[in-house]
Amino acid sequence: MSLNPLPAPTANLFISPSPHEEHQYLNLIRHIIDHGEPREDRTGTGTISVFAPPQLRFSLRDNVIPLLTTKRVFVRAVIEELLWFIRGDTNGNHLTEKGIHIWDDKVGLSHRKPGDLGPVYGFQWRHFGAKYVDCDTDYTGQGVDQLREVIDKIQNHPNDRRIILSAWNPAGLSPGEFIHTMGDAHVYLDHIDALKVQLEREPRAFPRLEIKREITDINDFKLEDFEIIGYQPYGKIKMNMST
Repeated sequence: MSLNPLPAPTANLFISPSPHEEHQYLNLIRHIIDHGEPREDRTGTGTISVFAPPQLRFSLRDNVIPLLTTKRVFVRAVIEELLWFIRGDTNGNHLTEKGIHIWDDKVGLSHRKPGDLGPVYGFQWRHFGAKYVDCDTDYTGQGVDQLREVIDKIQNHPNDRRIILSAWNPAGLSPGEFIHTMGDAHVYLDHIDALKVQLEREPRAFPRLEIKREITDINDFKLEDFEIIGYQPYGKIKMNMST
């Protein structure tokens, strides 16, 4: 297998000999493996990293959703985790109870009760700046609800320059592109062999996402509202979860 380096960092990853947008992701993985620098991380596994790679851009037109096809994605876990974030939930047990173990056994949390993950992503989305107590506290009205703010701006002030967090495309706007900007892009050392297997695979057509009912409030989404259509990925590639 030939791992060709990416163009200079100022080039765009989405300029690819292949029209399939998943090659942006695969090219980034190649670049990290070939040119990344060794770094320590909180899990103790170790990574190789590059800082501030070019943006990745994926079209969302015609309800296409850019799920990886070169390995199977656990779609139910992706949706349930997103809904968990939207709720501002910080109790990992609520995911574990549904058979989703993404947040199990996170390190450095021995000072909290089992399952209490602290002020993670969802808390920042819905209660930014609030003082975190524990996962059982009611934070209604506390902090800045960034998600609400972003939705309001998209609906009423779409040219606002302060639209930073975006998790939903409300009525009046339709999806155009998913633009992914990264700071520290890295690969765990114990994932390299598995990723080389994935890099041998030619991407397949992205599936489409259908939302089965009209949603007027961000808090009303449920797992059964989402339908992924035409997802035909390659088989699963096992990678260790660093904790």
